[in-house]
Amino acid sequence: MKQPKIAFVHDYLVNYGGAEKVLEALLELYPGGPVYTSMYDPAKLSDTITGRKIICPQTALFKKFPKYLTFLMPMVFEDFDLREYDIVVSDSSAWSKGVLTKPEQLHISYIHTPPRFLYKYSVESAKRSAWYFKPFVTVLDSLLRVWDQSAAQRPNYLIANSEEVRSRIKKFYGRDAQVIYPPVEVVVETSPAGGNKKPYFLAMGRLAAYKNFNLVIEAFRNIPVELWIAGTGREEEGLKGMAGSNVKFLGKISDIEKHSVIENCLGVINAVKDEDFGIVPVEAMAHGKPVLAHKSGGHLETVIEGVNGMFFEDGDVKELELKIKEFEQAILDNKFNPKIIKESVVKFSKQRFQNEIKAFIEEKWAEHQKYNA
Repeated sequence: MKQPKIAFVHDYLVNYGGAEKVLEALLELYPGGPVYTSMYDPAKLSDTITGRKIICPQTALFKKFPKYLTFLMPMVFEDFDLREYDIVVSDSSAWSKGVLTKPEQLHISYIHTPPRFLYKYSVESAKRSAWYFKPFVTVLDSLLRVWDQSAAQRPNYLIANSEEVRSRIKKFYGRDAQVIYPPVEVVVETSPAGGNKKPYFLAMGRLAAYKNFNLVIEAFRNIPVELWIAGTGREEEGLKGMAGSNVKFLGKISDIEKHSVIENCLGVINAVKDEDFGIVPVEAMAHGKPVLAHKSGGHLETVIEGVNGMFFEDGDVKELELKIKEFEQAILDNKFNPKIIKESVVKFSKQRFQNEIKAFIEEKWAEHQKYNA
């Protein structure tokens, strides 16, 4: 039987995060498919991605002002010519689900979340709320919501990266979705303690406003234990300016360094509210490390109170400070079993993701062929 031609569509290829790990796992399954995207920076991506044919519009304005021209993104994705492919898999938190396909083509979209900025979830930057942007942003967002809800009807099938995102899809798009959790490296090589002499807590991720690193830094003003922060982003300088002497910024770190700092920390703090899924907590738990997380969103599907972590509920600095101290005491009292913590996240493995999504694509392609015969 002739193998179907497959193509992948990705919102942006400008960093290596959870969405890119999904794309990477898909590309390993289907080694021939090209990737269509709106922006591309190969320096920040894995060889699995950069080794593919990447189709990206060479628009200087997008490269220079990407965040200010997002309202033009629907046109970029609708302009891609995908007619030669039998199957299109889009990997989306915003735009790629809106590509145009013909009835005989199968379009499956993996949804990381409906666009957070369109549905009043916390976002990357506070600039959108500035008085000089807000009048324009309000009008543009209203128009983009109409496009987004229309674009979400185009794929034949939707996959959600968590039950949290599935519920958002139902609310905002009026559609159901299959949940397939994203791939996480859950079997890791441990390393002995490094040169750090003091115990520390760890926070990781893109230094964006909605990640709430500022809240964690403020909470550590009255906590003597060190806080290490791994990651870079647009909020970096502001966060450094407010940090006390017990806060250490590691910047961008390699995978080897990431595993080392997780392995040697007391625990990980993830303060994101309404997290879509949350790969950082799962990566920490793969090392047997407990996580203190905000009690909302995808955290409710990965963190089990008293088993592999703890929750805090409010965005109040004092409340978080008290929770961190309670978290530290629980760790020092050996309340968390590293073996049990590791076992709790085995279900999020990369192999499990690849098995589930391959079976889904093949099943839906067989049904689609039968329907269109």
